[in-house]
Amino acid sequence: MIKYIYITTGSLLLAIAIAFFLLPAQIVTGGTPGMGILIHLLFPITVGIAMLLINIPLIVIGIKFIDSGFAVRSVYSMVLTAVTVDLFGMYVAIPEIKSMLLSTLYGGIFAGIGVGLVLKGNASAGGTTIVAKIIANYSHFKPAQVLLFMDSMIILSIGLIFKDMEKILWSMISIYVTAQVIDRILTGSSSEKTINIVSTKLNEIAQAIRTEMNRDGTILTGQNLTGEQTKQILFVVIDARRINKLKELVLNIDKNALMVTMEASEMIGDSRIPRGLT
Repeated sequence: MIKYIYITTGSLLLAIAIAFFLLPAQIVTGGTPGMGILIHLLFPITVGIAMLLINIPLIVIGIKFIDSGFAVRSVYSMVLTAVTVDLFGMYVAIPEIKSMLLSTLYGGIFAGIGVGLVLKGNASAGGTTIVAKIIANYSHFKPAQVLLFMDSMIILSIGLIFKDMEKILWSMISIYVTAQVIDRILTGSSSEKTINIVSTKLNEIAQAIRTEMNRDGTILTGQNLTGEQTKQILFVVIDARRINKLKELVLNIDKNALMVTMEASEMIGDSRIPRGLT
């Protein structure tokens, strides 16, 4: 049930992105929504019908490559999005947005949230994702590379057809915003950082992190490239706002310590020390 809540909400938000922001500004997005907008601008056919005409054959082609549950949920999302886009166009007075920047950003944001929620519901918002998986299975290309190529062709097409370089640039911004929002939806907006520390005083540093910062960590064992020397590495996850305090703590103990900071795009669990164990 929760999957269909995600899918329904996401499909409606994607329809809003198309009908209220992208289509009026003639900005294309990626995948079948972008292809639907492009076809609508070239021929007397609604965006919703264009999307269905594209998606249905793609689903039929890819049905043997995906499980039935995923296929059913994807068809539900595609039909709901297509129908809602056309209903908005027929029965809702679409407000005029004169700023291309606002149309681009809000179109990208709504589309990103929409597609992200559909993906969280374990479905696809467009058949191009399925095609990308099929091509990847029979070539050396990755699905993301295939999707990037397809989106690039859609963007290039609208620029060549309308001979408007600005539309290409605005569409690129919209797709970038959409991709970033999808990533946030799927991986979260964690502000945590992962730190790897190499030091000759690792035990002392580990104790200081536990007592002064109330954080636990993991000590890993590694070797240098020659395999002649074994080293210990302290792995710890910490809030980005406390990075400077951690650096100060480590360097006060060992000024020659090596610290490598990386982004933690998603974290499950809690690395804080439970009360009573410090």
